[in-house]
Amino acid sequence: MPGKPRLIALPIVCLFLLVACAPALGAQSTPGNRIVYGLSFEPSGIDPHINASAELGIPLRQVYDTLVYRDPTTGEFVPGLAESWEISTDGTRYTFHLRQGVTFHDGTPFNAQAVAANLDRILDPDVASQKAIFMLGPFADYEIVDDYTITLILAQAYAPLLDSLSQVYLGIASPTALQAVSRERYQFHQVGTGPYEFVEYVPGDRIVIHRSPNYAWGPSFYQPPAENAIDEVEFRFLTDASARALALEAGDVQVVGEILPTDARALATEGGIQIIQVGIPGQPLQFLMNTTRFPTGDRAIRQALITGTNREAISAAIFQRFSPAAWGPLSAATPFYFSQLQGVFSYSLADAQALLTQAGYTDADEDTYLDADGGDLTVRVIVPPWGQIPDVAQLLADQWRQLGIRTELIPVPTRGALFEEVGKGEFNLVAWYDFGADPALLNQYYLSDGTLNWTGYTNATLDGLLIQAVATTDPGSRAALYAQVQQIIMQEALILPIRDYVNLNGASTRIQNLHFDRYGWFPLLPNAAYVGG
Repeated sequence: MPGKPRLIALPIVCLFLLVACAPALGAQSTPGNRIVYGLSFEPSGIDPHINASAELGIPLRQVYDTLVYRDPTTGEFVPGLAESWEISTDGTRYTFHLRQGVTFHDGTPFNAQAVAANLDRILDPDVASQKAIFMLGPFADYEIVDDYTITLILAQAYAPLLDSLSQVYLGIASPTALQAVSRERYQFHQVGTGPYEFVEYVPGDRIVIHRSPNYAWGPSFYQPPAENAIDEVEFRFLTDASARALALEAGDVQVVGEILPTDARALATEGGIQIIQVGIPGQPLQFLMNTTRFPTGDRAIRQALITGTNREAISAAIFQRFSPAAWGPLSAATPFYFSQLQGVFSYSLADAQALLTQAGYTDADEDTYLDADGGDLTVRVIVPPWGQIPDVAQLLADQWRQLGIRTELIPVPTRGALFEEVGKGEFNLVAWYDFGADPALLNQYYLSDGTLNWTGYTNATLDGLLIQAVATTDPGSRAALYAQVQQIIMQEALILPIRDYVNLNGASTRIQNLHFDRYGWFPLLPNAAYVGG
């Protein structure tokens, strides 16, 4: 997609788009070494305190610093805007000692009062935070000890708090900028302390950031600017998956994520283009099984569906073997992943057929489908359009046909339509995945009263393990608890795991040292260079 003239250079147009065009305070408009970065999704809003999409974090991870960071290699928490911290023995008080000498891009000094202002905003019901507020868990209050010390107080221990505080959704914004405009308009005037300054956001068109000349307080894995450091980045929306490879080949973009696997395979053989594979922590692509509806209320049926699925064939045909087969409710890139599940429920048509026979299903009318209640044994599958799920669902239907199971695919066009269809309860499986570097995300899916417990499964033992794992701060103890959680989920055959999610990023070979953070989606642009830009 060819670059367009910057709107800030067109004062007549800006009379009509004044707020959207206005650069952040302190921003300059020198392009320098400039690249175009393609985004695969256009969020409805890009305020990290309000909105929830992963896509907003690609540009805004560069604009905001967080109190702590996860080292992209080790996954360990390292200092950010907080130089150090202590956690009380009961896990309910986190005291952060803040870095001094930090200023926001608009010149506002960073201090404990700034952190408090951000917490107040996120917790304000009128802000209607879609994600950040929930990431704070049982947050109760804060206490400003002095200008550079603040204590966060929890109603009960919550082990994922540091993980939450390391994410862009809890990035620290300038209190001055937050007060200068309404909460609805702040997304057009964002101000952080990060390595890049926010320039403009034009919905449906672009987001622009450029390097901050005064940045000197990054985490340990940020490197000093290289000779060919990237000075300015224009993010453009490439929502058509088939157009991303074309834009990269044409040189209209220098980086773009979520390349289709078939395109990535072809691009890998071309000169001038590199494919950067990044495993995403969290859940794999999976099909959650409804245990409250026939026939998936029968564990034998659920087990037969899993063992009757050839995941390796799906990986080869649809994902070009870029994505490994998944074996449980967490991807291999996720902390506390239980590797001993690998190989459990491996593909075996004979085992699947035996399970169905033992459950009493036969083809009495000899129509090649197993019989159930006077009709064919049928499973209804909700199929959203993203992540090549329709292709996966069609292959599942073909594979299950060999077992004598009829599959009814229920396409849904949007996330909202998916939730509506799930709410009807008339499904057997629903395709879904969720991302995150802390397995606490499992709670909303597998607690008996979890907000996304689409399996309908209830188990007091599982509930206790999930609750205990979130309240336990010792990593070894958490690993043992989550090992039990993952085993129960698979023993009960609550999900059909398909593939671990791998983001296929395409980039010009002129882009050097491009790596991604621990969450997999967000590039570490301060470390990257663009040779010959």
